[in-house]
Amino acid sequence: MSDMRFIIIGIALIFVGFLILGGFGHNYQAATIESNEFGTCYEYSDNSPPVEIDCSFKIFDQVIFFGLVLGFIVVGIIFLIKGVRGNWDNKVKPEDMVGPRDNQNDNSNNSDND
Repeated sequence: MSDMRFIIIGIALIFVGFLILGGFGHNYQAATIESNEFGTCYEYSDNSPPVEIDCSFKIFDQVIFFGLVLGFIVVGIIFLIKGVRGNWDNKVKPEDMVGPRDNQNDNSNNSDND
């Protein structure tokens, strides 16, 4: 059986990873193109003209961003695998169970209490 908590957390982490990538990824894709095609990188802002910067800083920011996104996605996949393969829901002790009980297993306990 599966452990639904891990499956839900895994789906949420993968969703967050793709959401961050979709929302902020366009800011980080230009560094590779600028460094490969032109050899110089620029820092853009709304209030001032572009400022030339070292491409290694911009590529480092890009690697950190994609590492963070990849981390969310990989941890989400690990949680999904653990949830699908896990059997934590089945390892509940009978005395810790809540809710209606199976009559076949509880017949001996009920007859002792009556």
